[in-house]
Amino acid sequence: MAQRRLHGLERVLGVNALFSTAYGNVGSSIYYALGLVASFALGLTPVVFVIAGVIFFLTASTYAEATAMYPEAGGSSSFARRAFNEFWSFFAAWGQMLNYTITISISAFFVPHYVGSLFWEPLRHAPGDVIGGCIVVALLAALNVFGAKETAGLNITLAVVDFATQLLLVALGLVLVFSPDTLIDNVQWGIAPTWSNFIVAIPVAMIAYTGIETISNMAEEAKDETRSIPKAINRVVIAVFAIYALLPAIALSALPVECDAAGECKTLLGLPEDQGGFAGDPVLGIVEHLHLGPLQHAGEIYVGLLAATILLLATNAGIIGVSRLTYSMGVHRQLPDKLRELHPKFRTPWIGIILFSIVACLAMIPGQAGFLGNLYAFGAMLSFTIAHASVVRLRLKHPDARRPYRGPFNLRWRGKDLPLFAIVGGIFTALSWCVVTALYIGVAITGITWLVIGIGVFVLFRRHQGLDLTTTTRVAVPKPVIDHEAEYESVLVAFDEREYVPDVLATAIKLAARRHRGIHVIVTITVPSMSPIHASMPEQELAAQTIIEQAKLQGGRRVTGHWEKVRPGQAGRRIVDEAKVIQARAIVMPLPVRTGGGSIFGRTLETVLAERPCRVIIESGRGKRRAAPRAAAEVA
Repeated sequence: MAQRRLHGLERVLGVNALFSTAYGNVGSSIYYALGLVASFALGLTPVVFVIAGVIFFLTASTYAEATAMYPEAGGSSSFARRAFNEFWSFFAAWGQMLNYTITISISAFFVPHYVGSLFWEPLRHAPGDVIGGCIVVALLAALNVFGAKETAGLNITLAVVDFATQLLLVALGLVLVFSPDTLIDNVQWGIAPTWSNFIVAIPVAMIAYTGIETISNMAEEAKDETRSIPKAINRVVIAVFAIYALLPAIALSALPVECDAAGECKTLLGLPEDQGGFAGDPVLGIVEHLHLGPLQHAGEIYVGLLAATILLLATNAGIIGVSRLTYSMGVHRQLPDKLRELHPKFRTPWIGIILFSIVACLAMIPGQAGFLGNLYAFGAMLSFTIAHASVVRLRLKHPDARRPYRGPFNLRWRGKDLPLFAIVGGIFTALSWCVVTALYIGVAITGITWLVIGIGVFVLFRRHQGLDLTTTTRVAVPKPVIDHEAEYESVLVAFDEREYVPDVLATAIKLAARRHRGIHVIVTITVPSMSPIHASMPEQELAAQTIIEQAKLQGGRRVTGHWEKVRPGQAGRRIVDEAKVIQARAIVMPLPVRTGGGSIFGRTLETVLAERPCRVIIESGRGKRRAAPRAAAEVA
């Protein structure tokens, strides 16, 4: 709950919200990935995106299966913890941290390029782009430290607008500029591009497919996560293929590859702005070459502003990912406690946010988008490979475990159910990691240094805490007395016929989701052992019905209720059974009046606490007005 309160998210995200949030991140990547990939792949850029899309599909299947099994934040780190041990969980998490940090860098770095194309030319090249990007990171980091909440409605709206805009660009491009002959002429096999550039372009293109970790990290806020997570991931895959299979082909039709007399081939799509190219704002370059007539200027402004806005959200999503991952790693004792420490006022992991935002700015300083793209590929391929290996290991280690979703393409071999999608996907991502590491010495040095530093911190911290490197150890995070932000779709309120406590229903109203008729009142009437269970008890029945009517009067249409007769000592078990039947997420009960030397809770409440199927909130108010706020205790 502490982590969930960081950003004001509840378990209310459905398939559409998950898809929109993830596509908002995936869709943002095209605004810089297209230029990066074209600088390597030239005329084979469309082919590279299709190959990367196949790898993305295999990786998405891995994340869908593992997240549905273990719907918790952490992505590949969580999978590795279940499949292997805490060290490999840390290793995957540290790779994710590199991904998030570079996502912050590269998204912020390209914001000034799109803004500069519209309003101020100096932002399109150094040092304006670096300074502008660092200002973007600093402002968003400050907002996250101060506890700014994610605006789910805005994210969804912009994601829908973004997807619709990209579809519109594809449709216009197919009509106005698409040319199969141009695409064929763009390619000179082994020369433009060279084979080494073609191979390295594939892992770089994976930067266009960020977003899978986003869905996994939102698993704890998803409704019906075992179904909604796989559906959302599959929708993202379809949407990605629809755009990335066509938009690069249109881009290379509008901005074809040209070779000079010396045999040097290039496309404006992959050239930097100071050479007249559009590497910093490739989508805007496409729009400029669509020749839209009187709508040309308006179209450029619209796409430029939309791209800058989407990239701002992607930068913010990276910072949020850093804060969540820092907190999670701290809770699992993978990083020093100071990094997950919450600000005393804003309740955000401010040290981790500031630290990794500074690292993101430092990565921007060289002003090399290609270096950032390759470094992202280094971390992403590492995390994806561990995720694939974890799914394979889980199939062997826990073959009979419940799997709400199973990835496609499975093979039964020697009694083992092997996930071919994870095996093949893992081979591709591992080879991609090796290619990036082998071909780019700067990326290899930086990435391996990052891993060595992280492992060193992990080992020293675990040793200092007296822990080994493989055992999972969680920090006991204290829960608040009541989480006023929490909403429960179904709340059970339990009374006996003797007393109605308005404070109890008031607490239930605060907890119940506002969109549902989610409060049910049960009133128990105790029937003496010597009487039949259905014996007429008019006074008690009238009192019980009066309590239900009072609850309906206080809570309105959100409240339903009924009374039941029980034997002495059986009220607690009947309340537990009712909670199971209505699938209550919380039970709210009054603290009983203590009589004699008996238990402070009483037998009924003790039974509910011992057999509780959900959270139990005990309200100590007795219906009287008090100057000081009343206490409420919560039991998970």
